[in-house]
Amino acid sequence: QVQLVESGGGSVQPGGSLRLSCAASGLTFSSYAMGWFRQAPGKEREGVAAIDSFGSTSYADSVKGRFTISRDNAKTTLYLQMNSLKPEDTAIYYCAAADYRGRIDYRHVLGFRYSGQGTQVAVSS
Repeated sequence: QVQLVESGGGSVQPGGSLRLSCAASGLTFSSYAMGWFRQAPGKEREGVAAIDSFGSTSYADSVKGRFTISRDNAKTTLYLQMNSLKPEDTAIYYCAAADYRGRIDYRHVLGFRYSGQGTQVAVSS
C-alpha cells in the first residue's frame, strides 16, 4: 500500500529555515504528482506547494519566494525547503500524492488521494 512518511519538522525562530522530507513507497513515485499542505491550530487545511512528474511547480502566494518544493525520483523522496520562516507558518505539514496528470496547481493538493501523518513546524521567538 502507499505510504508517505514526513520528517524534518521542528522549532525554529522567525527568519530561520527547515527542510521537510517525505519518503514515499508503494507507488510509482516518478509518475505521481506530489505536494504539501498544512493545517494550523484552529484553521482549515491549506495547500502549500505542488510538483508534477515533469518537475513543474506551483506555490501558494503566502510561501512563494520563501519555500521550494523538489523531488528526487531515484530516492522516491519529496522535499520542501522552507526559508525566511514566519510565525504564521506554524502548522502541521503533510505530504500528499496523486496519480494526476493535469496542470499542476497547489490548490489541488487538498484533493490528492494519499497523504502522510504530518510533521510539526513551530516558528516562534
